[in-house]
Amino acid sequence: MMTQGKLNLVTGATGYVGGRLAPKLLEAGYRVRCLVRDPSRLQGRSWLNKVEVVRGDALDSAEMTAAMKGVSAAYYLIHGRQGGRDSAERDLQAAQNFARAAEDEGIEQIIYLGELVDPTANLSPYLRSRHETGFVLRHGKTPVTELRAGMIIGSGSALFEMIRYLAEREPVLACPAWFFSHAQPIAIRDVLAYLVDTLKTPDALGRVIEIGGPHPPHLRRHACWAMPKSGISAGG
Repeated sequence: MMTQGKLNLVTGATGYVGGRLAPKLLEAGYRVRCLVRDPSRLQGRSWLNKVEVVRGDALDSAEMTAAMKGVSAAYYLIHGRQGGRDSAERDLQAAQNFARAAEDEGIEQIIYLGELVDPTANLSPYLRSRHETGFVLRHGKTPVTELRAGMIIGSGSALFEMIRYLAEREPVLACPAWFFSHAQPIAIRDVLAYLVDTLKTPDALGRVIEIGGPHPPHLRRHACWAMPKSGISAGG
């Protein structure tokens, strides 16, 4: 079980989820190290002077190993832009470097925020690599908790702001076919609660946990493990 005061590594701290996770971990009493490729992108964050910032790229094995030193748990919030096969291969290489560095430095836990997808579907290279990243991370010796989230909704996210912009300016919308696809959205505050509470939930080690919102009963469901009630709360 992780205890307060231990040092946790947050990758993707300049992103939507990572930038909100760092202060939540600080509020919970943890120490935080942020791994970023461009530290200047963290300027203006109210919590910046309370965290340790290291420059590094997950595609550089040496930089990953250095970033892991003294860390208890490491959050893998890294993913490239939606692209083709080359981008997907880079994502998987980054995951391999991350898993290897965690193993070399004796990290107690990797926490990966993945995608809630149907692996039997015809997925794009981006979504396929997001799914396979979890497998790559679990292939190492470090215990992994993979939280598979559906669409993450919250103020400030690109999707949320786009929908708000359209709703405020367009009284009538002609929606494309993909607009009617089924999804299991989850609020960003709930995602953050899961990410933080995983640290104090020993039963989460080595498990894949689906954290999508309510789903239509006719949709096919895949393996899902719920967090024990004594640990993570569904509320945010």
